[in-house]
Formats: sequence, structure tokens, C-alpha cells
Amino acid sequence: MAAKQFNPASLLIIVFFLLAVGTQSFFIVHQTQKALVLQLGDPKDEVYAPGLHFKVPFIQTVEYFDARFLDYDARSREAFTVDKKAIVLDNYARWRIVDPLQFYRTMRTEGGAQQRLDDVVYSELRALVGAYTLTEVVSSQRAQIMQEVTRKVDERMRTFGVEVADVRIKRTDLPAENQKAIFERMRAERERQAKQYRSEGEEESTRIRSDADRQKAVLLAEAARKSQIIRGEADATAAATYAKAFGKSPEFYDFQRNLEALRKSMQENSRIVLSQGDPFLKSLH
Repeated sequence: MAAKQFNPASLLIIVFFLLAVGTQSFFIVHQTQKALVLQLGDPKDEVYAPGLHFKVPFIQTVEYFDARFLDYDARSREAFTVDKKAIVLDNYARWRIVDPLQFYRTMRTEGGAQQRLDDVVYSELRALVGAYTLTEVVSSQRAQIMQEVTRKVDERMRTFGVEVADVRIKRTDLPAENQKAIFERMRAERERQAKQYRSEGEEESTRIRSDADRQKAVLLAEAARKSQIIRGEADATAAATYAKAFGKSPEFYDFQRNLEALRKSMQENSRIVLSQGDPFLKSLH
């Protein structure tokens, strides 16, 4: 009986079948991933860590999840502060999948998780911002608000197998329709302050000028008073000196007085008629 001839095509089919079964039986989870095995669409309870793992070929499939922190940049939304001021919040969040099984059962995909995260973050932000004033949200209480929002969002997202590490406000803006009105109020306030400062400056200037004028008048009056006193004392001293001097020689005093009278009487182009017994003639001898 002749030996059956070997068929190369059958061998190739067998090799391809073994390769297909091998590739479908093993899967690799990378360092940045976690994985679930789905059997006919139903996830198994085991979460697979990085490494090489086995699954039933053609019946079971693998779903991979990123184990790293992911960034979510939320769209800008409007909220109101406790003092009824509208504010536009532009925030972001950092999150990761910590329970792939729960995440798959509740969210399925990262897109679904981000949509849910957007709703949760906005609701918590709106609630907390509504308890503070605009100034507190923008500056003094901003860090405290973010810590509280992060804590509450993380608590709510844990039920979906998600950990939220941080929620931050990147930027706070005023609604476009409110900016012009606010800028006008700011300009009016600055103009009011400028007018107040100018008025106070003019008032202070007037007070300083009045005080300077008063001091000037006092100084001039005091100087005039002292001048009169000094002049009076000088005149008195002069009169006393003249009296003392003339008292020593009455004849010289008469002669001096006559000369003074003649000096005042005899001006340019003047004529005086005197008799022989006139006392003025004695001064001319």
C-alpha cells in the first residue's frame, strides 16, 4: 500500500490556525494601562495589571483603560456669586480610573466619564461660588473653594470608579454684556475720587494761603509796631541830646534856631524885608 502524499496547503492552514489561536489566547497590558476581560460582552470580575495574560480565544475580548492621570478642560460656564454678580468660570480637572470594573459598568468610555465629570464639577462650583462674594472667588477664598470643590467632586465620582485629584479655575471673566457697565461704574468711581481729591486739595491750598496771609499780616504789624517804638525812642533820645546840648549854651541855641528859620524862609528868588531891630539881623552880623 502506497504512503499518503503530504499536502503543503493543509500544513499552512494548520499553522495559520495555531497562530490565530495563539494571538487570541494571550494579551499584553502595558505599564500605563489596566484591563478587563469581557466574555460575550459581560466583564469578568478580575482587573488585569501590566504584564502578559491568557484569555479564552474568540469568546473573550479585552478592554483596556488608561491608568494615568487624565486632564479634562471644561467649557466655560456662567455662575452667580452671593452678591448677585455674574462670573464666567473656565476650569479644568485631573482625574484617573481607579476601578476599571465599576468604571466600565457605569461609564463605559472616557468620553462618557468626561461628560459626567463636567456636570458634577459645574454643579459643585456653582453651589460653592454662590456662597461667596465676587472678590472672595477671584482672590481671597479661591484656594479654599477649589479644595472644597475637589473634595466633593471626588466623593461623587468615586461611585463611578473615578478618582479626581484636582479641580482648578484657570480663568474668571465677566459676561460680555456686563463688562461695559462694570467698566463705566469703575470709571465713574475713579472720577468721583479724583473730584474729591481735587476738592480736598483746593481746600487745603486755601487754608494754607489763608494761614500764610495771616502770618504775613501779623509779622508786618509786629514789625511796624517795633519800628514805631524804635523810632519814638530814637526821637526821644535825639530831643534829649539836643536839649542837653542847647541847655549848655542858650545863645548858640538862639543862633542855631534863627539860622534854621532863615534857611526855611529864604528860598530861591525870594525877597525878605527886615527892620534894623529885627532879631534875624543879629544872626547875620
